[in-house]
Parts: sequence; C-alpha cells; structure tokens
Amino acid sequence: MLEILYRDEHLIAINKPSGLLVHKSFYSGEADTYAIQELKKQIGQKVFPVHRLDRKTSGVLLFTLDRETLKAMSEQFATREVEKKYIAILRGWAKEEETIDYDLINENEVKQNAITYYRRLQTSEIDLPFLKHQTSRYCLVEAIPETGRFHQLRKHFKHILHPILGCRKHGCNKQNKLWLQTFNINKMTLHAHQLIFNHPVSNERITVNATIDDEFKRVGDILKLDLSSYS
Repeated sequence: MLEILYRDEHLIAINKPSGLLVHKSFYSGEADTYAIQELKKQIGQKVFPVHRLDRKTSGVLLFTLDRETLKAMSEQFATREVEKKYIAILRGWAKEEETIDYDLINENEVKQNAITYYRRLQTSEIDLPFLKHQTSRYCLVEAIPETGRFHQLRKHFKHILHPILGCRKHGCNKQNKLWLQTFNINKMTLHAHQLIFNHPVSNERITVNATIDDEFKRVGDILKLDLSSYS
C-alpha cells in the first residue's frame, strides 16, 4: 500500500518509495509496477501525475484526480510557483550555501538553463578510509531546485564535486562500492521531503511533508546525523 500524505476531491499526494517508477518511460526502462497503476488500484479511480521523481528518489509525489486540476497544477509548476524541497547526503563538505546556475543537456540533447539553491544542514566525518584519506566526510543538505530538469539535483551536485551518496549514474562509484562492501548499503540518499503550493481550487497554501525510509535512516545513523525532523 502506498502511503497517502494528502487527499481531497481534486488532489492526492503519496510518499513514493525509492525504486518505484512513476510511469512507463523510454528513459527509465521497464518495471513490473508503476506509481500511477498502483495508486489507481489502491483508491479505485484514475490519477494524473503532475510532476515526476526519479526512480531511486523517494518522497512527495503529487497527482490530480481530474484533467482540469491537472492543467491548473501543471501551470503552477511551469511558472515556478511550487516550492520543492529535498534533502540529500553528499560526499565531502559542500559550502554552507550556494546557488548552482549550470545549464544541463536534456534527453533530446537540448541545452536548458538549470538553477538549484542548497544550504548545508549538518556535517559528518567517520573512520572510513578512502583512497589516500583515513576518514570520509559527508554532509546533509537541503536543496531547492528552481527549475525542474531531468536528474537536475544529481547532475548539479556532481558538477560541484559533491555527488549524492548512492547515486550511480551521476555519483562516485568508488564511494558507492565502499558503502556496499562496508555497510551493505546502496541507497541513493535523495528524498523529496516537502512540497508547497497553492490549492488550484481554494487557493489555500498547502504544505505536504514526506518522511524518509528506514534505509535513509540507517545511513544517517552511521554518519551520526540528526534526521529526526524528517523521520
């Protein structure tokens, strides 16, 4: 059963588990289950995804229950009226805060402007030798993407040389292998923890929060990070 975070007669939001595809996609490959079909079966009615999350990204995923609301919410996303907040664990200690303004190439080889603001929340250093270092450093950040490009956060954090822990395509595979061998963890530590928007019918300001899963908590425990605000 999918965890339902918010529901009314127009909208429904779930806490998407890591590993679940939102819908069929040429770029994401095939799967046995998809969020759209699972939610439709669970609530017994058709749903329309307003945005998407990567397969390995967990967190708030918003759907509408009719096409008219879909149009209104899609407009909010297109005009950047929706605030999306993520948490991620990065390799190394990133700056205390930074705006990454770095163009990205999309699936159709088109260059697009992409902007991400992040702030560092906590740092960690553990006794885990890596290459020439006797310890390994990590940090917890909150990231707010101002644009919504494909794999934007993963690519942006790779660009500043602080890749997301557990990210394979845009991460540090030597670190990922180290965590798999040492802790038996291959979790991508990227979670959409909050979505804020104006309700398309009532215009009420809506805030939807999603808690992290047990595997994310386990990474946090190893790094002695306080994730209680997201649990």
